[in-house]
This record gives sequence, C-alpha cells and structure tokens, in this order.
Amino acid sequence: MELNYYPETDSLYINLSEQSSVESQEISEGILLDYDAEGKLVGIDIDNASHKVEMEKLILSKIPAKVEMASA
Repeated sequence: MELNYYPETDSLYINLSEQSSVESQEISEGILLDYDAEGKLVGIDIDNASHKVEMEKLILSKIPAKVEMASA
C-alpha cells in the first residue's frame, strides 16, 4: 500500500495494489474508487484532500509490513 499526496492538486491517492485500474466509481463528491479488470479495489482517489482528511498525523498500528518513508 502506498499513500501519495499531490499538493499542486490537493489530492491524496491511496494505492492499494500494483494492479492497474480500468474502472473508477465516484462514491462521494471528489472521492473515487479504482478497480482492476477483475473488479478488485486497487486505489482510492480523494480530491480536495486537505479539507476531507486529517493529514497532519499518520498512525500505523500492527501493520504486518515494512514501513518506508519517502521524501517529496
């Protein structure tokens, strides 16, 4: 899983899979779910993210994976 914030567009993309999306569905204004060819959820796109998501703090709890930090 990978979280990417794009300040120039104020959008947050949560990449849940390495699979490419082939279909998107808007579930709420500015919130889109991306699906692969098999209908599996592969990503979440949040427009105007700074108004919808608290991004000042990120807490990872009991995640069974290696955590990596990437700078902008």
